[in-house]
Amino acid sequence: MAKRFSVQADTREECIEGFDELCSKLSLVPLMLPQRLTDSRWMARAVPAPQAAAEQPAE
Repeated sequence: MAKRFSVQADTREECIEGFDELCSKLSLVPLMLPQRLTDSRWMARAVPAPQAAAEQPAE
């Protein structure tokens, strides 16, 4: 399974703030933008950014 990173927060604003910080520090791309869960919390998900061909390790 591919790596996925998520942020959970009590408010939409907290989720967006944490998600932006996570994505920028780890070079992630959004997979699921902040969404309200059934228990009224918020969640967002991201995955690692694809590597350019020159950056990929040789096989």
